[in-house]
Amino acid sequence: MESGSSNQQELVVLLDAEGRPCGTAPKLDVHHRGTPLHLAFSCYVFDPEGKILVTRRALTKTAWPGVWTNSFCGHPAPGEDVVDALHRRGQWELGITISKVELRLPGFRYRAVDAGGIVENEVCPVFTAVTHDSVAPRQSEVCEYQWVSLHGLAAAAESAPWAFSPWLVLQLKELGDALSGPAA
Repeated sequence: MESGSSNQQELVVLLDAEGRPCGTAPKLDVHHRGTPLHLAFSCYVFDPEGKILVTRRALTKTAWPGVWTNSFCGHPAPGEDVVDALHRRGQWELGITISKVELRLPGFRYRAVDAGGIVENEVCPVFTAVTHDSVAPRQSEVCEYQWVSLHGLAAAAESAPWAFSPWLVLQLKELGDALSGPAA
C-alpha cells in the first residue's frame, strides 16, 4: 500500500479477462508496454459550490506527464475496500478528506497508450466525492490544479482531448449528466 514511504512497495490487484482478481504485482513492475489488466479507480471531487477539481499530472510522471486529469486516481491495495482506498489516496495525493462518495461508473474499463508507449489497462470504477478542504498537492503527483465548472471541463476535453488523460475524456463521455456533483 502506498503511504509515501519509499521503502514500501505499492501492489496492484491483477485481473483476469472477466475482471476477477487473479494475483498481485508491484505497481512499478506493472506499467509498461504490455501492462496487464489490473484494478484502479478514478475520483471527481466537487467543492461546496459544485465546481470540479482537475489536476495536472506532475511532469516527472512516467505515463502521461503534464496532462490534465480528474481529481485523483489510484489503485486499491490487495484486500483493501475501494472506498477506503479513495479516502487514503485523496489524503495522500491532495491532502484532502472526502465525503459523500458515490459510485458513478462501476464497470468502467479502458486501455490507452501514451506517447512514450506506456500502456494503461484498467478496470477503473469512477466515483464522485465532496471536499471542504484546501488542496495541498503532493508535488511528485500533481504540478497544478484548478476548480472548474462541469460545462467548462466538458467543453475543454471535447475541443482539446490531447491535453487531457484518455481516461478523463472517455469517462466524461460515459458519465454525461451523471457527473452532476453530489449535494455538498
